[in-house]
Amino acid sequence: MNNIPSHMTCLTRRAALALSMAPVLGAALAFTPLAHAADYPEKPIKLVVPWAPGGATDVIARVIGQRIGQELGQSVVVDNKPGAGGNIGTATFVREKADGYTLLMGTSSTNAVNPSLYSRLPFDAKKDFAPITLIATVPNILVVPAASPYKSLNDLLKAAKEQPGKLTYGSAGNGSSQHLAGSMLMKATGLKLIHVPYKGSGPAASDLMAGHLNVMLDTGSMPHIKSGTLRALAVASQKRLPALPDVPTFAELGIPNFNASAWYGIMAPAGTPEPIVDELNVTINKILKEPEVIKRLHDFGAVVEGGTPQEFKAFAVSEIDRYNKIVKDSGATIE
Repeated sequence: MNNIPSHMTCLTRRAALALSMAPVLGAALAFTPLAHAADYPEKPIKLVVPWAPGGATDVIARVIGQRIGQELGQSVVVDNKPGAGGNIGTATFVREKADGYTLLMGTSSTNAVNPSLYSRLPFDAKKDFAPITLIATVPNILVVPAASPYKSLNDLLKAAKEQPGKLTYGSAGNGSSQHLAGSMLMKATGLKLIHVPYKGSGPAASDLMAGHLNVMLDTGSMPHIKSGTLRALAVASQKRLPALPDVPTFAELGIPNFNASAWYGIMAPAGTPEPIVDELNVTINKILKEPEVIKRLHDFGAVVEGGTPQEFKAFAVSEIDRYNKIVKDSGATIE
């Protein structure tokens, strides 16, 4: 025993030290992601909005982004990257590093409709994203001009049946939420309406208010309803909107399962560490319970959501599958 060479004694001691340190090193490695999350964020966060400033996505992103920054102690900078129906900004986003410092305000248009609407996409809607929190849903509202003779959905349905192919509905363009909602309404009721696509919802709404269109299903009509220039006939959501308590849902009016809502949610690039995703999720869910945030979203015509990353992921995937059929039924395609 005492004749062990000195170099072997040294190796034996090193081996013993390594064995004694193994549990400590293992524990350190196991907690590395958590330590990373504990230090997060150490610099400003970029929130990509794949649409122009001033739209629904931009407004919701700025409301939520500001509060995320205040809660986490770092500024959240909204980065508008519009173009190609939201595809340009979204494609740029998926190439970003998955470290929690670049987030996306995902939408039903970019993340659910576009996979079926466009023949080619520069991203995979089911694989390239790590959903964090569903922020809100904004149902389309069936609206007519204030001077319209149609005072209710029944009035509109009756007129459309008496004049098949005569009544017009506007949209922000082929494949837009307004177009698809109108297509869904025709399928659900058997009506025949003439689709008039515009380059953006603003021009369509202007022509509707001027009486050049008969009707529109829109998510951005709340200001015009409040000002009295448009009349709301029905909302395409499960429940009545807090901001429009007197306007019935389609289900209440005899058209069940008519769900035509846009949705908005915070996403990270696929591969973002789970502790960071979880920390952001907890922070955002806390924000969505704040009375001031709830009020601002309700005033916009939104329904506040929230929930876990797993719930949001399952919802987003189901929406891709749901819109696949809706887009096919509408006949809309974009090369």
